[in-house]
Amino acid sequence: MDVLGTHLLLELRDCDPQLLDDLAYIRRELLRAADTVDAQVVGESFHQFTPQGVTGILSIAESHISIHTWPEHAYAAADIFTCGNQTMPERAAAYIVAALRCQNPEITQIQRGLNGAFVADPQAAQLVR
Repeated sequence: MDVLGTHLLLELRDCDPQLLDDLAYIRRELLRAADTVDAQVVGESFHQFTPQGVTGILSIAESHISIHTWPEHAYAAADIFTCGNQTMPERAAAYIVAALRCQNPEITQIQRGLNGAFVADPQAAQLVR
């Protein structure tokens, strides 16, 4: 397969609920995650839900980093999609896991490309431990 990018799907269970409900914190930490892999941020959108929860996306030149949180469940769903091989999405994932004080991450890595997607490692949580 001609791999064009790597897509990481993050299932983040047992996170700090207070952090998951803090829009400014989520925004800052996603920007820092992008910075750790030298991704070029080209746009962003974040929203605080009532009564709780945050959603956000960073558009990066390499593709995107996004998150949606459920503080009431201590859970967040995030994904990191980077094209090419200049960024290391695993490092951004590790940063997000640590920033949210996640105790139970599960990460699926998908190689995206011209001949279809390939799940490289459905139990890739060891990438960030």
